[in-house]
Amino acid sequence: AGMAGGAPPQRPGEVSLAHHGVLFLDELPEFRRHTLEAMRQPIEDGIVTIARAARTVAYPARFTLAAALNPCPCGFFNHARRECLCTQHQIARYLAKISGPLLDRIDLQVEVAALTTDEITSTEAGESSAAIRERVETARQIQRDRYRRAAIQCNAEMTTRHLRKYCELDPASRRMLVSAIERLGLSARAHDRILKVARTIADLAGEVRLDASHVAEAVQYRALDRAYFR
Repeated sequence: AGMAGGAPPQRPGEVSLAHHGVLFLDELPEFRRHTLEAMRQPIEDGIVTIARAARTVAYPARFTLAAALNPCPCGFFNHARRECLCTQHQIARYLAKISGPLLDRIDLQVEVAALTTDEITSTEAGESSAAIRERVETARQIQRDRYRRAAIQCNAEMTTRHLRKYCELDPASRRMLVSAIERLGLSARAHDRILKVARTIADLAGEVRLDASHVAEAVQYRALDRAYFR
């Protein structure tokens, strides 16, 4: 109830309080499975429906989900300098707490390596937030212009009909995507989300048409699918 809402008296949960914002969940596998499963509808539809004996209430819930997890219970699987003490069974059981249907709805799954000592102590400045913001705003304006007559605002809102129109692939890109789906056992939902991410990558690069490099990068962002769910 705290996540989805509905605790008496009926009130919105965290997914609605984060509407048009970011919901960050740390240590994702430590949440109860039914709590995580309650997010599937709002992630997909942008609303959450709470049905109770007295009445049914729908709350807005269009949020950006950001989540973090360790690669295994001890936290050192694939670590460059520390030994993982977990068995393959323990790792699989830990990651299995995140269901396939929920994972399907997470567009960017990125493995973040531990920082080296040099990286921790470096005084070199990275790219500024202002520069990143400018690049993102430019891409968003491209999307607003593209969808001006389509009744949507951005790539994330594309339906299957929009995907066919705005994410047309050349033969090489199509073969790459089909190969990735078959090799990783991805679902139809994952297929659509890869195309949306690829379209966004192209927009950030200022390119009109999708090509194999955009598709390949989008597939690479599905780290959990590639590493653990073959």
